[in-house]
Amino acid sequence: MIGLVLAAGAGRRLRPYTDTLPKALVPVDGDTTILDLTLGNFAEIGLTEVAIIVGYKKEAVYERKAALEAKYGLKLTLIDNDKAEEWNNAYSLWCGRDSIKHTVILANGDTVHPVSVEKTLLAARGNGQKIILALDTVKQLADEEMKVIVDPEKGVQKITKLMDPSEATGEYIGVTLIEGEAAEELADALKTTFERDPDLYYEDGYQELVNRGFKVDVAPIGDVKWVEIDNHDDLAKGREIACQY
Repeated sequence: MIGLVLAAGAGRRLRPYTDTLPKALVPVDGDTTILDLTLGNFAEIGLTEVAIIVGYKKEAVYERKAALEAKYGLKLTLIDNDKAEEWNNAYSLWCGRDSIKHTVILANGDTVHPVSVEKTLLAARGNGQKIILALDTVKQLADEEMKVIVDPEKGVQKITKLMDPSEATGEYIGVTLIEGEAAEELADALKTTFERDPDLYYEDGYQELVNRGFKVDVAPIGDVKWVEIDNHDDLAKGREIACQY
């Protein structure tokens, strides 16, 4: 098993930080960045290798690669997304399709979360699940969240931001465990998704899988403090949370 981080996004709503940095390298606790927190989580659960999808301002990640490897005891492989500023992240995750064959814990490069999330996903393995989404079933939902409807027997039925919050079981927080045996089917679903519309999310690829009859499971994370950092208000919340880990 390896870690996989999507860190190709520009994060324009976080300027001026992202004038020179990708969103994943925005600091949230002193010099500690969002990427630092994720790599620290991966190291804590015993992973030794991590692939990072890079794109926007990727040179900043390349410059820090050796230092991050030394700090966290990880071997990092950087994978270039050549369309990071043109297409959405369905294509970005597809760029990491070879990494998924190893079984991965995938983390969005803008999600500040504690290591308990990764531990919850690992604990949920073992009953034939191929893809397990970390799900917040506690948070009060609004329009912007990536909302999920789950059937207790059939797993995920719908995953989209475009849903009445009252219909949702919870919010997908941007962390997934993907078993290697799901790699080929997921890669094909992602390809179908971005070829249909390059502005679609990788979560739309999950929906494509569900539509094909593939079971996608969830693991509720409990009452956990986390945040997806899209703007400066989110960054302020992220800084409040990160210093507690």
